[in-house]
Amino acid sequence: MAVTKERKAELVAQYGKDAKDSGSADVQVALLTERIKGLTEHMKAHPKDFHTRRGLLMLVGKRRRLLSYIKGNDIEQYRALIKSLGIRDNIQ
Repeated sequence: MAVTKERKAELVAQYGKDAKDSGSADVQVALLTERIKGLTEHMKAHPKDFHTRRGLLMLVGKRRRLLSYIKGNDIEQYRALIKSLGIRDNIQ
C-alpha cells in the first residue's frame, strides 16, 4: 500500500531539515522504509506475487545504496537514522 500524504508529511517533518525537504537522503531512506514495510505485509499475504517481490527487492537495494552514502559521509548520522527507523546494520 502506498504511503499516505499525511504520513509522508510527518516523515519529511521528522527527518528533513524543514517541511519542504523531501530530497535529502535521510528523508528518502525514511520514505523507502515505510514503503518496504507495507510491501512486506503484502508479501506475507500473497507469497506468489513475484512482480511485487521484484519491486520490493529494488526498493531494498535503493535504500541500501542511500544508507551506504550516508554512512560514508557521517557515521553518527547513519547510526542515529538506523536506530530511529529500526533497521539492522549490515552495510559494508
